[in-house]
Amino acid sequence: MKLHPVSIPYRGLSRGASVGFMLFFVSQSLAGTDAIPFALVGPTAVAIAVLGVAAVVAWEVAYYRRFEYQLGDDGLELASGVLSRRNREIPLRRIQNVDISRNVVQRALGIAAVDVETAGGGTTEASLRFVGYDEAKRLQREIQRLKRGAGGSAAEGEDGEMTASDEGAAAEEELFALATEELLLLSALSFDFRYLSLLAFGPAAVPFVPGFAELAFVGGVMLVAVLLVGLWAISSAMTFARYYGFRLTRVDDELRYERGLLQRYDGSIPLAKVQTVTLTENVLMRRVGYATLAVETAGYAPGQTPSGGSEAAVPLATRERVLGLAREIEAFDLPTFERPPERARTRYAVRYGLVLAGLAGGLFSVRELVGFPGPDFLAFAPFAPLALLTLAPVAAHLKWRNRGYAVGEDHAVTRNGFWDRTIKVVPLYRVQTVIETRTPFQRRRRWRLANVVIDTASSAGSAALAADLDRETAAELRELVGEKLQASLAERRSEGTDSSPDGTQGNARRD
Repeated sequence: MKLHPVSIPYRGLSRGASVGFMLFFVSQSLAGTDAIPFALVGPTAVAIAVLGVAAVVAWEVAYYRRFEYQLGDDGLELASGVLSRRNREIPLRRIQNVDISRNVVQRALGIAAVDVETAGGGTTEASLRFVGYDEAKRLQREIQRLKRGAGGSAAEGEDGEMTASDEGAAAEEELFALATEELLLLSALSFDFRYLSLLAFGPAAVPFVPGFAELAFVGGVMLVAVLLVGLWAISSAMTFARYYGFRLTRVDDELRYERGLLQRYDGSIPLAKVQTVTLTENVLMRRVGYATLAVETAGYAPGQTPSGGSEAAVPLATRERVLGLAREIEAFDLPTFERPPERARTRYAVRYGLVLAGLAGGLFSVRELVGFPGPDFLAFAPFAPLALLTLAPVAAHLKWRNRGYAVGEDHAVTRNGFWDRTIKVVPLYRVQTVIETRTPFQRRRRWRLANVVIDTASSAGSAALAADLDRETAAELRELVGEKLQASLAERRSEGTDSSPDGTQGNARRD
């Protein structure tokens, strides 16, 4: 099968425009130099740019003619390459996610990009740029139908669209749809420091007079306030566009989601490949009783797929609803957590105190060496960290109280974080490695602490962590998870159930 014919002008114009502008500006920059010793007048430079665009369009025509794909009972076959030919076959059992994305222009043209990703892959395994949207949906549904081992082929209408007899469409069940008020609340609660680079020109927004320390100080405070408000506004806008129209459905043994305002995503999350379920609540969400739900599939954490694939299963909902949906994905009971020993809380307080004391010492040194320009009260800046020392025990207690772990018959559960409290639920049969680690400070006789990391095939992000346990407790936990892992694998083998996405078994070790 071929790509959509509209992909030729779309790819040609989008790539040709960038090449044409590049050639135009490069030729103008090099004109009159040793590289191009003569001047390039406007028409000549434009002609060079047009030739560049024409070359790109010709390349895209050749790319379209030589690109073919075919979905069979065993896998997806692709043949591509303009100068060198490349033939690939992706086995169905290795396919992890099939994600569809469309920007505004692509939606108007009726085309879409399809990204096929496999377990453990560092890049997108196959990318179809571009096919018709109906064809993209057909590929997504048919791949999942074939993975389930259904016989025959799905019925198609005369125009190639799936008919009502398609079992995937008939079995679709809506699990969650993000309401407008929930989307607005999610946007208002968003504050993402990743967008800080977008505020690079922020200082120009708050001019102040150099040489006047008081004005400089006031301008600096205003600048920080403006940057924080600007960062919040950008984070809110990006979150709104990202999760606009979010909808989560279930079709047999997979989850499907749709989201996006400017860039529309339509992806799948195979339930059989789910490695970890993560519930996250920041401080503000906990105050209003909301939480988010994310899933990790083999090889990828949420948002880390090369195509921007499987995102949060539920971006924002009430905590009770999130727990209910989480149990739809992985049946578990929220346990009573075992906290670290109280000496771990003392360790946190000592650590925070040392950091504040070091900061105060650095500020005292700066004041004595060069002084602080500006208002007289800035001379007391080194005392600010010392004043915060009274809060160190409070911060240590909050961190200690929000940490914990629990191991049940079928799941290991960990909890960490105060500002962003994260609860990770790991099915024991998905465990790949159980690691016991101790930092030099944890090994000190006074503390005798250790961490236990419960790793899965999905932990491209952060693995489940039972932090700062008593050393003997950590060793027992490592052994317990290892034993339950082997028992779970033996039980699933006796039932004829696949134990892991790649057929491997977990192990336990100490670092």
